[in-house]
Amino acid sequence: MFEREAELATVEEALEQLIARGTDGRGATGALLAFSGPAGLGKTTLLTEVRRRAHARSCTLLAARGGEQEQSQPFHVARQLIQPRLAGHTEAELRETLGSWYAIVGPALGLCAPEQGAPPDPQGLRDGLDWVLTHLTVQRAPVVLVLDDAHWADPESLGWLAAFAPRAEHLPLLLVVAYRPDELPSHAEAFRTLPGRAGQRPLSLAPLSAAAVSTLIRETVGDHADDAFCHEAWAVTTGNPFEAVELTARVRDKGLAPVEASAPLLADLAAAQRGSGLVARLRNLGPSTVRFAWACAVLGTAIPQDIAARVAGLGTEEAGDATGRLRDARILSGAADPVGGEAPFTGLEFVHPLIATGIYRAIPDALRVALHGKAAAAVVDAGLGPSAAARHLLETHPEGDPWVVRTLREAAGENLRAGAPEAARRQLARALREPPDFDERAAVLYELGCASLLTEPANTVNHLRAALAEPFDDPALRQGIVIRLAQVLSHSDRLAEASDSLAREIPHTHEVRARLRLQSEQFMWDAFNAAEPDSPARSRRLTKLADRLTGRDLTERYVIGLRAWDACLRGEPVDVVLHHAGRALTTHFSWAHEDRGFEVPVLTAMVHMYADRPWRAEELFEAGTAEFERQGWRGAHLSFAYSLRAYIRYRRGRLVEAEELARAGLRLAERVGRRTPVHWYAIAILVTTLLARGRADEAWKLAREHEYAEPFPAAVVFPDSQTVYAELLLARGDTREAVAELESVEQRLTPRGIQNPSWCPWQLLLARAVAAEDPTRARTLASDAVGRARAFGAPSGIGQALRVAAEVAEPADRTGPLTEAVSVLSASPAGYELACALAALGTHTGDVETLGRAVVTARECGADGLERTATRTLLERGGPVPRDTAWQAAPTEEELKAARAAVAGHPAPSPRELSAAYRKLGTDLPGLPQALEAYDRATR
Repeated sequence: MFEREAELATVEEALEQLIARGTDGRGATGALLAFSGPAGLGKTTLLTEVRRRAHARSCTLLAARGGEQEQSQPFHVARQLIQPRLAGHTEAELRETLGSWYAIVGPALGLCAPEQGAPPDPQGLRDGLDWVLTHLTVQRAPVVLVLDDAHWADPESLGWLAAFAPRAEHLPLLLVVAYRPDELPSHAEAFRTLPGRAGQRPLSLAPLSAAAVSTLIRETVGDHADDAFCHEAWAVTTGNPFEAVELTARVRDKGLAPVEASAPLLADLAAAQRGSGLVARLRNLGPSTVRFAWACAVLGTAIPQDIAARVAGLGTEEAGDATGRLRDARILSGAADPVGGEAPFTGLEFVHPLIATGIYRAIPDALRVALHGKAAAAVVDAGLGPSAAARHLLETHPEGDPWVVRTLREAAGENLRAGAPEAARRQLARALREPPDFDERAAVLYELGCASLLTEPANTVNHLRAALAEPFDDPALRQGIVIRLAQVLSHSDRLAEASDSLAREIPHTHEVRARLRLQSEQFMWDAFNAAEPDSPARSRRLTKLADRLTGRDLTERYVIGLRAWDACLRGEPVDVVLHHAGRALTTHFSWAHEDRGFEVPVLTAMVHMYADRPWRAEELFEAGTAEFERQGWRGAHLSFAYSLRAYIRYRRGRLVEAEELARAGLRLAERVGRRTPVHWYAIAILVTTLLARGRADEAWKLAREHEYAEPFPAAVVFPDSQTVYAELLLARGDTREAVAELESVEQRLTPRGIQNPSWCPWQLLLARAVAAEDPTRARTLASDAVGRARAFGAPSGIGQALRVAAEVAEPADRTGPLTEAVSVLSASPAGYELACALAALGTHTGDVETLGRAVVTARECGADGLERTATRTLLERGGPVPRDTAWQAAPTEEELKAARAAVAGHPAPSPRELSAAYRKLGTDLPGLPQALEAYDRATR
């Protein structure tokens, strides 16, 4: 290859590193190489040489090429890369190879049809593709992945590969891409900026020098070519390798003497390779050949000859003749594998993308549109499916054709279920312009709204409202539109609008079960709305409705689950809350139901945490998280699951585990996007955990980094974001601002009747904040919180309230509430709260034994700041610091023995062991029998 020695040296170095064993024995190391340059500078030739050299070293080759005409076909490049390696497998073999990813990545890679049900989210699909490529790389190492014309790769594939690229250096994988720099999309910036051992990225290709072009000419037409002729060849091609090679071939084919007298003819020969010159050269091949070339240009890459013939309107023999003439003219070639025959002949391709682009753009506009229409029908008739036809239909003009609408809807459905909502959105938007029949328009608008949900929530609202405005008579469709509209409004923090949209529809819904479904949705979004105008009245309606339902179907159980959550927020007795939660959970409560949100199953699980049954909450979350992962929901859903599991661990006092889960939830939330609801809650839970661990400065830095401040989401969830922010301010000593935030929380929640301090301890935080300046108010607030906590009945909430009440009380009045706080918390799963109460009691009384228990309990929880403070106080009082013994999350035999004695009504052999059993089993005394049964089942 002329003047590509530096690039090839880089390739050689990367290949050697790829196949060499590392000195530490851990195997080969990979890299990313990116080559950029304008069209015709030899990127494809260079990548062909990369493939040849990789093949010679027995590397596994994965190769793909972006196509100008295939950009709208999702996963086109991903399929080229991976499908050949898996396409020969039976379904059973594919299921074994792909494991739990089969139903998630299989449809995207064209290995199986999409299953019915909720589709994977795009991030989950990317994670699946990451797994497949990583698994393939490890199994078939060393691997060389080559992507040519990356600028034309479909967005789904290119976004995935750009995100995967940094992993190449940690795998036995050499990832080589080539692209035109001015045409590379923004979502592939990793190919421009990623640093690595290969030096500056990308490696820009330069035009050939005059000497290189001279050498090329003399090697082709003879050493007798004179300098003037060679220099003119370089000048007319500007050193462009593609044009230089083509010009040299034309000189040879025409028998042109390579002398100075012939030099003026070179400009015309060079012009014949591009623009009008290429068009004129094509016309000279005859009308049927022109039509065939046009058909091939419309079809793109890997062109089936029989389909091209049909699009061109030619018979088999005519198409064969046309193919031969186009091959002879160096316009078409076969798309066989060029480096060893690993892939069979897959169709026809243009010799260079510049030729394909030139011919495509030369097709008269009206004819080009018509050819795309013929191509759509041809690929469907060939059995390639509606998705293959859709890219052609996107290029046609609307004509009111029902077949076009039907094909685009089918393609959109396939792509949506395969995890490509953007492609589905484009196809449905085009179907809408066709336009659909009068009675079909609402359905298309609804499907368009569903496809736009993740990427364009504002447009989704417009589509769904437009659908409702259409005159149609399909109650099920209307219900689906209304429910989806409420969902997208709620997820856009427009909860009041969501409720109003449902309220307007309910009176006009005459079928009883359909009306109940709409009511359940309205109850749900109203429950989340902190600005709900008449929450007590809604609560009364919900209570009246839920108490007469039996839970015979999913809708009834959703209503009952909402009743349990409402009872929890309002601080009704724990027994009432758990009764309704149990009714909702009589049968499996799917978290990934195609037609439902995951909100009510989550609420039903969370009430167990507030009711001091965190073991049951974790059990439900474990099952729900597994559902999300099986479904391929690895975006907001999985982030919520990790973050809320972190919150449960925080409430149990397992702070190290809580921090790990919270950080995992935040990483997932970052992929969804900042300032989204899931991002807010991930930050809130991580901040709460860091404060408990005594790292207030780190929590503040995290909040500043993620702009965690007002305005907060309007939803009432767990924990309350504004309350967490106030606690953070209080920890930093910003008392005045903390008071303002907490008084705002009071104004939000009190009119709604939300008064359970186990859910939101705003009264306790406000009592602490105002204690110095207004001790009377502080004591009133704390006393009221103690009363509310006792009414709810969860020991963790009672103990926390008693501890704060003691903190703001007169010193002489503190011993009683602190002693009771330690007592009730010792019989709860709330390890961190117990540690706080022990430290407060020990500090107040000076009892070194209590302080020693505080040190040990804080250490077990991972409450490092509290442990340091309690240890310092213990040393000041002359007590011995307890030894740093290993703590285990599972209960010991002695602790289990104590728990079983308590269930049997016998005195515990050791109160401390019984207390440890409560914390480790995740329950209070009433829930101990069920917690023991769950533990026994899990350890059998």
